[in-house]
Amino acid sequence: MNQTTETQNPLRTEARIAHGALQRLRQDLFAGAFAFHPLMPLDDARVVGWRQRVPKRIRRHVRWAPHCAVALGAGIIFLLTLSSTMHGGGSIRSVITVGFCLLTSVPVVLTLFRPVGAFWVSMGGVVLGVLGSATFVGLYGSQWFSVAFATHLVVMTLVVLRTRPRLALEMWAVTFGAGTTLAVLVGMPGTSDMPAMGTFSALVLTVAAAMRAWREERRQVVETKTATAEERSRRTLLEERATIARELHDVVAHHMSVIAIQAEAAPYRVADTPPELATSFATIRENAVAALTELRRILGVVRSEDPDAFVGGDPEAPQPTLASLDSLLDSVRGAGLTVEAVITGAVRPLPQGVELSAYRIVQEALSNALRHSPGADARVEISYVLGGIGLRIVNGTPSRLAKPSPGAGHGVLGMRERVQMLGGEMTADHTADGGYEIAAFLPVAGTGANAAAGEGAAA
Repeated sequence: MNQTTETQNPLRTEARIAHGALQRLRQDLFAGAFAFHPLMPLDDARVVGWRQRVPKRIRRHVRWAPHCAVALGAGIIFLLTLSSTMHGGGSIRSVITVGFCLLTSVPVVLTLFRPVGAFWVSMGGVVLGVLGSATFVGLYGSQWFSVAFATHLVVMTLVVLRTRPRLALEMWAVTFGAGTTLAVLVGMPGTSDMPAMGTFSALVLTVAAAMRAWREERRQVVETKTATAEERSRRTLLEERATIARELHDVVAHHMSVIAIQAEAAPYRVADTPPELATSFATIRENAVAALTELRRILGVVRSEDPDAFVGGDPEAPQPTLASLDSLLDSVRGAGLTVEAVITGAVRPLPQGVELSAYRIVQEALSNALRHSPGADARVEISYVLGGIGLRIVNGTPSRLAKPSPGAGHGVLGMRERVQMLGGEMTADHTADGGYEIAAFLPVAGTGANAAAGEGAAA
C-alpha cells in the first residue's frame, strides 16, 4: 500500500506541473490574445539626448521613433518577401504570394498594438510557408518557409520585448511543435534543418527574454527609489508639521495662559465687583483653561509615536462627547449667546468618532454664531434616529454689526471634512430671515471603520 502511494505521488506531482504549465500557456497565448495593448511613445526623459542630434523639424516626433522603426522594418520585410517569392506561376499563385507577404509583414506592425495577436497572425504565415515550400517544390519553393521562419522570429522577439519573458519559451514550443508536425505531415523538403533553426531561435529568444527581464528589474528599482524618496519627503513633512505644532503651542499657550491669569485676577483688582462681571471673568478663565487642555492634548498626539493611544479614550486625555453638551452650552451662554437645545429620539451611546465629530460640529457652529452673528439667538437640535444622528444648528439675524474675522470659512470646511470622513451629509447656508443654518447627518450603522477615521480626523 505504501509502495503504491509512493509511486503515485510523483505522478500526481508531474500531472500538477503539466496542468499548471498548460494553464499558464492558455492564459498567456489564448485568453485575450487580441486585446488592445498599444506601445506608448517614449517619455521625455529618454529622448532629451536624441533631440539635439536630429533636425529641428522632426525633433517633436522623436518620441515615436520605435513605432517608425517597426513600421519601416515591416515595409522592408514585405518588399524582400515579395521579391523572394514572386516568380511567375499564374494569377492564383500571385494572389497566394501577396497574401503570404502580408502574413509575414503585417504581424510586425501588429506587435505595436496587439502583441500576442501578432504572434498568431504570424503563425498563419508559418503555416502558409510550410505549405508553400511543400507545394512549390523547385528553385524558389524552399524560400517560403525560410522567409516565414525569419519574419516569425522577428515577431516573437518583438512580442517578448513587449510582454513578459516566459512567453519566449511558450511561443517557441508552440511554433516548433506545430511547425515540425505540419512539415512532416505534408512532406516539406528541408526538415533536417529544423533542429538548427530551433537552436538558433531559442538563442535569440533567450537573449530577448533576458533583456526584457533586465528592463523589468531596472523599472522596479526605479519605482522602489521613487517610493523611498516619497516616503522620505513625507517623513520630512511630518517632522516639519510636528515642529510647527510645537511652535504653535509655545505661542498660543503663552497668550492663553496670560488670558486665564488676568481673568482670574481681574475681580480682585476692582472693589465690589458686580456678580455678572465676576461670572464673565470666570467663564473667560474656564474657556482659556479648556483651550490649553485641548491644545496640549493635540500636541501630545503630534509628538506621540502612537497617536491612536490618544484617540482611543485614554483617561488622561478624555475626548469631549455629546454628554458634555450642557457644559458647552453654558460656556457659550456665558459669552453672551442665547441658545436653546432640543434633543429628540432615544438618547444612546454612539461610536466615539461620531460622538466627537458631532460635538465638534456643534461647538464650531456656535462659535461661528458668536463671531459672525453677535446678539442673535441660536438653537441646537439633536435627533437620534435609527440610522445615525442628525444635527441642526441655526441662528437668527445679528442685532449688531460683526467685527471682521480673519480666516473665515475654515470652520465650515472643517465641519464638512468631518462629516465626509464618516460618510454623512451636510448643508450650510443662509436662512430666509438673514440667519445661518447648519444641518448634518452622521450615519452610525456599519460605520466602525468610518468612526475610526473620524477619530483620526478629530485628532
